[in-house]
Amino acid sequence: MITLALAGKPNCGKSTFFRAATMAPAEIANYPFTTIDANFGVACFRAACPCRSLSVTCTSCQDGVRFVPVNLVDVAGLVPDAHKGRGLGNQFLDNLRQADAILHILDASGSTDSEGNPVEMGSHDPREDIAFLEFEMVMWVYGIIDKHWSRLQRQAQSKSHSIHQALSEVLTGLKISPEDVRDAESAAGINLAHTDPEGLKGFCREIVRISKPMVAVGNKVDQAPGTMIDRLKDSRIIFATAAGELALRNAAAAHLIRYLPGDSAFTILDEKALSPQQKSGLARIAGVMDMFGGTGVQQAIDHVIREILGLIVVYPVEDEHKFADSRGRVLPDAFLMKRGQTPRDLAFMVHTDIGKGFLYAIDARTSMRVKDTHELKDGDIIRIVSTAK
Repeated sequence: MITLALAGKPNCGKSTFFRAATMAPAEIANYPFTTIDANFGVACFRAACPCRSLSVTCTSCQDGVRFVPVNLVDVAGLVPDAHKGRGLGNQFLDNLRQADAILHILDASGSTDSEGNPVEMGSHDPREDIAFLEFEMVMWVYGIIDKHWSRLQRQAQSKSHSIHQALSEVLTGLKISPEDVRDAESAAGINLAHTDPEGLKGFCREIVRISKPMVAVGNKVDQAPGTMIDRLKDSRIIFATAAGELALRNAAAAHLIRYLPGDSAFTILDEKALSPQQKSGLARIAGVMDMFGGTGVQQAIDHVIREILGLIVVYPVEDEHKFADSRGRVLPDAFLMKRGQTPRDLAFMVHTDIGKGFLYAIDARTSMRVKDTHELKDGDIIRIVSTAK
């Protein structure tokens, strides 16, 4: 399953974002290092379920909206020189190893300094924190490589081992392949076998961008001064109110409002059941949603999955005529897959034995057989025919 990590300095609202996205418990407080140990939960990617267009009844979606699970990790806050072990740096960075992408949570209100300490509203520029996280990541990877660099160079000179293969093995815990290493080397404009420390740092910068793509999320936008919002609009930041999203999910669970994560608005079900404070709070959240098209929490997750990682949703079924499994459940499963993957790849994702016994696949929408090299498309419904039972 895809893993996304929440990263950022202390006290920027990461744990609130985590709770809002997963509804899993996490301690929230207005002081640095509330999160000591990483929190692990399951968030979702929002997609349109095919059931509506197929005119079939599906029990796996909500009002035609399909929520596909992804892992979400809320890691300890980052402070300057984390790569040297300052603060909870080593622990923070180690928790990012298995992340496919990173949501960098910023305090868009500018009310916390670079170490997460409260300051006057709007006095800290969140844009400074964007470069700060990348620098710490780059120096962390550089530190890992530097420990092995003499050995790697000797291997490259003796030609006993490709330096690309050797580097990928050193960085294997970061999900980095030899192809990633070659791409980063090319992007950095260096020859790894003959580079100097500065060239190696440039390589590390590119390998971080390739293997751990980051998206900046300006949290606490409901508290941000208008001047700060205007300043951040040109920085490719997704604005969010994690506290607002959490309030909406709690209100929906209490049947006070109708709201699905990612909706651009909500509907109050029984205004008489709301206290004046609740009405006022919901009105403030509605104002933010009108301005930004939602609370930004689900939008940020969806943006990473769809635009940054380039994933699609594919639905495996066992009965291509009823779009169901062997028990008659319509569209019971949904898998996130990379663009360019094939029915054979889907078969292995369903089960290793099914992948090994793969014979062919059927496109359930057309009832036509497709080749194992067929490139899957978003929303495909596929029956896998395999020797495995």
